[in-house]
Amino acid sequence: MPFLSKQSASSIPITPLNKDTLELWLKKQGKARRNWIATTGFTASPGSLLALPDKDGAVEQILFGMKNKGSLYCYAGLPARLSPNAGGYYIDQKMSKENATQAALGWALGSYQFSRYKSGNKKELAQLVWPAEADKKIVQSTTTAVYLVRDLVNTPANDMGPAELAAAAKKTASAFKNTTVKIIVGEDLQKKNYPAVYAVGKGSPRAPRFIDIRWGNKKNPAVTLVGKGVCFDTGGLNIKPGNSMVLMKKDMGGAAHVLGLAQMIMSQNLPVYLRVLIPAVENSTGGASYRPSDIIQTRKGLSIEIGDTDAEGRLILADALTEASSENPELIIDFATLTGAARVALGPELPAMFSNNDKIAHELVEAAMAVEDPLWRLPLWQPYKDNLNSKIADSNNIGGSMAGAIVAALFLEKFVGKDIPWVHIDTFSWNNSSKPGRPEGGEALGMRAGFELIRKRFGKK
Repeated sequence: MPFLSKQSASSIPITPLNKDTLELWLKKQGKARRNWIATTGFTASPGSLLALPDKDGAVEQILFGMKNKGSLYCYAGLPARLSPNAGGYYIDQKMSKENATQAALGWALGSYQFSRYKSGNKKELAQLVWPAEADKKIVQSTTTAVYLVRDLVNTPANDMGPAELAAAAKKTASAFKNTTVKIIVGEDLQKKNYPAVYAVGKGSPRAPRFIDIRWGNKKNPAVTLVGKGVCFDTGGLNIKPGNSMVLMKKDMGGAAHVLGLAQMIMSQNLPVYLRVLIPAVENSTGGASYRPSDIIQTRKGLSIEIGDTDAEGRLILADALTEASSENPELIIDFATLTGAARVALGPELPAMFSNNDKIAHELVEAAMAVEDPLWRLPLWQPYKDNLNSKIADSNNIGGSMAGAIVAALFLEKFVGKDIPWVHIDTFSWNNSSKPGRPEGGEALGMRAGFELIRKRFGKK
C-alpha cells in the first residue's frame, strides 16, 4: 500500500485550497509569504501545486488547488507529481470519514504501476500518511481488488490463458476461509454438460475451463457473479482484423471484474452466500475450431446456430448463466467485455448496464453515482429478440448490425431463470489514455458500483 502509518517530523503537509479558501488562508500568513505567493501567480486553480520553502530552501508545505467539491480522484495525480519524501505527505485538513476515505483511495489508485515486464525497479512514488478519519478496511480491500483487475487484464495472453486465469481464481479464493474451488477442464466439460464452453474453447491447444468458487454461509442471501473469461479472442474463424485484435488480451476482463468484486465481498465479510462462475477459454483458429453455421448445444438445452464465431462471449456465458440460475440466487450479476456496440453507444468510460429488475437497476445506478463508478442503463427491448431467430435452431448467436449491445443482452436473458433478478454489465475493462488515478491499460469499470449495490442490499444494517 502506498501509505505511511504515522506522521513524522519530516512529513510534509498538503494544504488543499480553492479560490475562496485561498483568500482566507492568505489572511493568516505573514506578509513575506503572501508576497511570495502573489509573485508566483498561484490562484489555487484545480490541480495546481505550489511548494513553499522554509528558511533553508527545503520544501516546507505544498499548496494544492482543488475543485470546490471533492472527488475520488482529487488527490490521485499527486503520487506521481510530488517528489518522494522519506516522511511522506499528509493532508493538512480535517475531513469527514467519507472525504478522508475518498482521498486515501484516490491516492492509492493513482499509485498503481504495472511493471512485471520492465527491467529495473518501479518508479518511486510519493507516499501519503494515513488520514486519521479514513476507513482503512474499505481503502485496502478496494485497492487490492482494483489492482487485481488491472494486473489480470494487463497481463498478455501468453501468460494469461485459461490455466493461468484458473490459478489466479484459486489464489484469490485461498486467501479467505470457507471457500471451495472446483475447476472442470477440457473434455470433462462435455461430460459435465457445458457444451457451449467446450465448443468455443476446443479450437485452442490451451484447454478451456469452468471455474466455480463458493464462499460464505449458505444461510445468507445467495449472490452469484458470472464473468466472461475469454483469455484471447482472435474472433475464431470469423477472424478479426489486426487493429481489432490488438487489445484482445483484455477479453477476460469480465472474469477479472468478478474476481475483484469477490475479493471485496470476502475481505469485507458481507453476509452473503457467494458463488463465482467463470468460463475460461481462448477463442482461436484451428482445425478443431467451431465454424460459422455450426449448430451447438447449450447447458439449458437450447440449440444455437453460429452466425459469427466472433460472438463467442455470449455462448460461454449462456452455460454459466444456466448454471447460475440452477440454484435460484437472490441476485445474479454478470460482467463481460461483450460488444463493440456498447462502446459505440456510450464510449469506453461508461459501461452499459441491463437488468430484468427495475428496482435493482435503479439501486445500481444510484450506487454507481455514489462511488463515482458510473454506469448507464440500456433497455432489454423485447421486440429485438426476433433478430436472434434461426430457421434451423432455437436461436442464432447474432442478430443483425443494429442495437448490438441490446441484442447480446437479450441473448443472455434467454439463459437466466424466470423471476431471478439479473444484471448484465457490458464493460470495456480498459483506459485508452491516462488520467489521475486511471492509468492507461486494464481498468475496473463497474466493479465498485456492483459492490456498493450488494453492500446496501444485503449488508449488515
